[in-house]
Amino acid sequence: MSQPIALSRRAFILSSLALAACKPGENVLKFAGLTMGTTYNVIARDPSGTVVQADAQAQIDAALNGVIAQMSNWDSSSEISKFNAQRSTDTFSMSPDLANVMAAAADVNIASEGRFDTTMGPLIEAWGFGAHGDMSKPTNAQIADAQARSGHSATLTVNGNGMQKILPDTQVYLAAIGKGYGADKVGQVLENLGINNYMVEIGGDLYAAGTNADGQPWQIGIEKPAALSGGVMDVVGVSGMGLASSGDYRNYFEQDGVRYSHVIDPTTGRPITHTTASATVLAENAMLADAWATAMLILGKDRGLVIADQNDIAVVFIERDPNAADLQFTSSASAKFAALTA
Repeated sequence: MSQPIALSRRAFILSSLALAACKPGENVLKFAGLTMGTTYNVIARDPSGTVVQADAQAQIDAALNGVIAQMSNWDSSSEISKFNAQRSTDTFSMSPDLANVMAAAADVNIASEGRFDTTMGPLIEAWGFGAHGDMSKPTNAQIADAQARSGHSATLTVNGNGMQKILPDTQVYLAAIGKGYGADKVGQVLENLGINNYMVEIGGDLYAAGTNADGQPWQIGIEKPAALSGGVMDVVGVSGMGLASSGDYRNYFEQDGVRYSHVIDPTTGRPITHTTASATVLAENAMLADAWATAMLILGKDRGLVIADQNDIAVVFIERDPNAADLQFTSSASAKFAALTA
């Protein structure tokens, strides 16, 4: 079993709904397994019926193992682990794939006003949400210390294929972008095999292309953000896009009557306190959808909609209604999301 890329921070389920019977001469290929500390599922329509399942599986596994070898914080021999282990502030040369991910991470960090941040490991550890953490509220001094060792612009420089630490103990974690990138890489494998109609999902992050067997965009359910009841809040058709959701409702702890989510705002050093329970993003690829879903959840609906419209981001927020007697939810979509799902 492959090791996880990084800490699990996702709290949602995206469901592919109803695959109809395939057309004459067409073969429907299905793949499932474990990767990056979670599960993956692939459905692909092979119109020629000539793609060999075992060959496709081998290529999918190779692509996923390649992402792990570059971006796993659990594999000490991975590319990102080697960067984290060095204390030098000299330029670290990255592979093209890692450079692609880090450039995207830097762009989203700036556009999201710092909410998406791959260097906030010290804050995650301070609040006990790390691999060996004891979930509890840290002191103000501990939060300040963790913030001083976090922050993309303060601790890291990314330029082309080079990356440099500003602080020797800077650590980069790619959990909030790596699974999306993995979905994109599997999509590339399928397209190289001549398959243009498929859906790839890794831990809830997905990329879908073409149509399902009904000739419709892939129908994806967005989970109602309730840890116990769940259920589908909405269904969207996805084709030629990535989709990812992020939620605050599964991983949390309570202390002195206060609920603390694992979703930490790097600009405050503290878990989010707004009423937004989840954010779902449609983007040109799963990597960007993955990163922006995290950023939008941290931003919350009010500021998130402003940032979304400024950057042409397709996002829908699901909020708890604090005035309802029972748990109730409302949704609000950006202009881009509304246009894409009209």
